[in-house]
Amino acid sequence: MIKLSEIPVVLLAGGLGTRMREASELLPKPMIAIGGKPILWHIIRNFQFQGFRNFIICGGYKVDVIKNYFINLPAFTHDFTIDFHNESMKIHGNYEKDFSITICDTGENTNTGGRIHSIEPYIQSNIFLVTYGDGLANLNLNELLSFHDSHKKIATVSASKPISRFGLLNIDVNRKVESFKEKPKMKDWVSIGYFVFNKEIFRFLNPNSVLEIEVMQNLSASGELMAYLHEGFWQAMDTPREASLLNDIWSSKNAPWCNW
Repeated sequence: MIKLSEIPVVLLAGGLGTRMREASELLPKPMIAIGGKPILWHIIRNFQFQGFRNFIICGGYKVDVIKNYFINLPAFTHDFTIDFHNESMKIHGNYEKDFSITICDTGENTNTGGRIHSIEPYIQSNIFLVTYGDGLANLNLNELLSFHDSHKKIATVSASKPISRFGLLNIDVNRKVESFKEKPKMKDWVSIGYFVFNKEIFRFLNPNSVLEIEVMQNLSASGELMAYLHEGFWQAMDTPREASLLNDIWSSKNAPWCNW
């Protein structure tokens, strides 16, 4: 099996983040901070810890913010000393150097499938991963890849059962509440990203593709889409409330996605 360090991880980080409007007027949503660092940083650290070293960021809206952050990553994440006399800079402490990031401007209004279509020239391996730049999970990525390798299909999507935002009532015909469940797990599975694709996926993509609509539908209709079932933690960050929730989880010092 191909080495994890050779498998590209594609991060979709170009959307407008309309439901995070106040924060996203200044920042692209993947750069909104969880515990003082962008959620995109958390996602990459999780992949790094599990052995991945090759990242491709599909930027769009305010992509210059993402470019500036990673160009200056050591200075943003560590103390440093600048010696203006000698025109030198020293970063204090150790930081991860054994990885590469390709940042692509895939267009502000490009759909998700179109973003992946545009980075085909950067995909040199037979398989690659794709996930969203605004969701955190504690997936075992080795298990995900093993599952993908076992079924020999073009695509794997990771699925989870989300937690309901509301308490659920079971009410009888007389309007008596027979049971109350406070924010239970839902029964249905939902896509959480963390896709694995064979290179044949590009046959299903074009510059206007929407990954979540016609691409997934066509893969499913062709019998080329399998689901990896994730029973662990997953949380998207679509709203300020969810950003606050993730910050609270991080502050608890027991964040499930923090495996480093």
